[in-house]
Amino acid sequence: MTDNSPLITAEQFAAQTSAILTSVGEVIDGKPDAVRSALICLLAEGHLLIEDVPGVGKTMLARALAASVDATVRRIQFTPDLLPGDVTGVSVYNPVDREFEFKRGAIFAHIVIADEINRSSPKTQSALLEAMEERQVTVDGSTHALPSPFLVVATQNPLEMEGTYALPEAQRDRFMMRISMGYPDAAAEALMIRQRDVVNPLAAVAAVADADADTISQLIAWARAVHVAPALEEYTVALAQATRSDPSLHLGASPRATLQLIRAAKVWAALDGRDFVIPDDVTALLIPVFAHRLLPARGAHRAGAQPVETALAHIVERVRVPVASRV
Repeated sequence: MTDNSPLITAEQFAAQTSAILTSVGEVIDGKPDAVRSALICLLAEGHLLIEDVPGVGKTMLARALAASVDATVRRIQFTPDLLPGDVTGVSVYNPVDREFEFKRGAIFAHIVIADEINRSSPKTQSALLEAMEERQVTVDGSTHALPSPFLVVATQNPLEMEGTYALPEAQRDRFMMRISMGYPDAAAEALMIRQRDVVNPLAAVAAVADADADTISQLIAWARAVHVAPALEEYTVALAQATRSDPSLHLGASPRATLQLIRAAKVWAALDGRDFVIPDDVTALLIPVFAHRLLPARGAHRAGAQPVETALAHIVERVRVPVASRV
C-alpha cells in the first residue's frame, strides 16, 4: 500500500466485500463470476454492462447489488419514448419565485439501473455520456454533481433482438466491463423453480451491515491504493497497443480502456487478499474489459464465432509477460 492508504483495514475490506458477495450470491444462484464482476465495477468506480437474452437474471443481479448496499438506488426503464430530460432532469419555471428550478432526474443516485438500455433512442442514450465519464450532468448551462460513489448497471438484449438500437462506440467505451449471465445449469434452474414459486428472493435481501455510501467510498480508496509495479503498467499498455495493430481488429482499445483495466485489476487483487497486482489479474479481466470496445476487421467473422475474443486470446499469448526482479 502507499503512504496515503485509507483508514479501513485489510480485515475490514475482506469482511465487507465478502458479505456483499454473499448477499448478492443468495439471489443469483450459480453465477459467482457475474456477482464478482458487479462488485469490481462498483469498487473500481466503473460501470457495468450486462448483455444477454431476456429472462436470465440481468436485472435481478443489478437489483440484488443495489439492495445489498445501503445507498440510494434508481431504476430507469429505457423505452423508445424515454426522453433525455427523464434521465438527467429538467428546469421547471417556478411562478412563485419567478425563476427556473432544476428538477433532478433519475440519474441522481448512487446506483442507477439502466434496464434494457438499447431499447431507447441514441439521443436518450447519449444523456448518460457526461454522467458516466465526469459524474455530473449539465442542463441549461448549469452543472450538477452526481453523488459519490456512482455506478451505472445497464442491461441490454443482444442486437439481434427486435426493437433495439446499437450502443455507439463512445457509449460502450464508458462501460468498464461487459458480461453475460448465461443460462443457469439444471440444478440451479430447478432450485429457482422451487424457491421463487412462492417468494421473491429480493424481498429477503437487506443491506449489509455498515455497507453505506461512506463505507463503499473507503473500500474504493483501499482498492485504489493497491500497488501496481511499473513493469505491469507497461505490460497492460503493451496489451492495449497490440489491439490497435492487430490485423483482425478494426478498432483497438482506447487509453480509457487501459486505465480501467488497471483499476479493475487492483480490485481483483484486493478481493483475493493481496495489496499488489500480478499479471494474472490483468489477463483474467482482459476480455470483460476490452472485448466490448473492440470491432473485428471486415471478414473476421468468417474465421470464428467470436473474432474479438479470439484476437485477445492470441494477443495474450504473444505479448511478453513481465518477470519479477529479485532485489
